[in-house]
Amino acid sequence: MRVFITGASGWIGSAVVPELISAGHQIVGLARSDASAAALTAAGAEVRRGTLDDLGTLRSAAAESDGVIHLAFQHDIAFSGRFEDASDADRRAIDTFGEALAGSDRPFLIASGTLALAPGRVATEQDGQVAGSVSAAVPAGPAKRWANARATVALADRGVRSSVVRLPPTVHGDGDHGFLSTVVATARAKGVSGYIGDGANRWPAVHRSDAAHLFRLALENAPAGSTLHAVADEGVPIRTVAEVIGRHLGLPVASVSPDDAAAHFSWLGAFLGVDGPASSAYTRELLGWQPTQPGLIDDLEKGHYFAAPSA
Repeated sequence: MRVFITGASGWIGSAVVPELISAGHQIVGLARSDASAAALTAAGAEVRRGTLDDLGTLRSAAAESDGVIHLAFQHDIAFSGRFEDASDADRRAIDTFGEALAGSDRPFLIASGTLALAPGRVATEQDGQVAGSVSAAVPAGPAKRWANARATVALADRGVRSSVVRLPPTVHGDGDHGFLSTVVATARAKGVSGYIGDGANRWPAVHRSDAAHLFRLALENAPAGSTLHAVADEGVPIRTVAEVIGRHLGLPVASVSPDDAAAHFSWLGAFLGVDGPASSAYTRELLGWQPTQPGLIDDLEKGHYFAAPSA
């Protein structure tokens, strides 16, 4: 297939691109900077210059492709306090792709998330499919992003082979600059490896390479309207993560009260205390996906998260 990918040079996309190319697919990646364009070219992909706000570019690129994978999200805007604006931009892109692909039966995949989908119990692929079913405590921005995922699933009724791949908060691996690396950086800066409350809350996790493999399986075989979970570790206690970080950095490990979480962890404090385990049993049965890479704790033990920061 000729596949158009947004976010193709990002953390997930830079693993998805070689996964698809190795399987014989032709990739066209959206690039908003010279650095992104150079990375895509080096990976063997074609480059389409533009941003998520260039809806005409998105429309034409989708129309010229055999399938679309939408991985880009305006995280810089979202984590500057404008998550709703980033979610609105995401929805405009999804609607544009839906219009371009309607009636074609071509695949359209987006990335979504599992965090806070069903707090306190193991979330499944069937959770979050109905408006209002997600916890009322979820802020408006993330709630809008879940609505975007439901809108993507609904494109199946318009002749699009749509699917949503939900990613856990920790998509780990060498080179990660996401949630887990932020937790490590916070421990280093504060001089203590912290967790919130008793630290018994659990986060699911997946290695980046395993997630990329699921995107390929979904592109090739997922039925229209599928919701999939890229989850390898169902739920790792955050205290266990903090203990590994503390040992590698030679720091004490300590509880941070929920009231102090925002001050200690900054923006991450709103997420780190969530108990959000998730299952991928349905996904594995549907597509035969089997994670093969190290789990979260084994990956932490490899040590690459603790390399000294570059000057």
